[in-house]
Amino acid sequence: MIRRDIEEEMRSSFLAYSMSVITSRALPDVRDGLKPVHRRILYTLFEKSLTPDKPYRKCADIVGSVLGEYHPHGDASVYMALVRLAQSFSMRYPLVDGHGNFGSVDGDPPAAYRYTEAKMAKMSVNMLTDIQKETVDFQSNYDDRLKEPTVLPARFP
Repeated sequence: MIRRDIEEEMRSSFLAYSMSVITSRALPDVRDGLKPVHRRILYTLFEKSLTPDKPYRKCADIVGSVLGEYHPHGDASVYMALVRLAQSFSMRYPLVDGHGNFGSVDGDPPAAYRYTEAKMAKMSVNMLTDIQKETVDFQSNYDDRLKEPTVLPARFP
């Protein structure tokens, strides 16, 4: 055991953790412009074949799949990230086609995820084109059961 001043240990540990969070989760990746939660939502929509030509699926189902397979950080954060991807006033090109109340530019909150539905927007198809052709690297998910893309093969920034 190494004796160390608690103040110094907290300072260095917190700084290392903060930098890790900022670089790995809080900042979008310059290669596809997405944060990990957004990438995981789009990849889940792709895996569930929720393409623009298919029917909408309950957001509760989508959020549950993202949580269970790739992003075990809380349903509210995943749902709010999905909502943002569907809002034309938040995204220049919405990547999710939402059906129901997804909030308003005036700050009205979205309906609960049990009342809303979603699928991929036409633009998001371009984010995932050729992903099955080994165009990007994959990594293990949080429990090593599945593989997820480290970045999407986006055709536009």
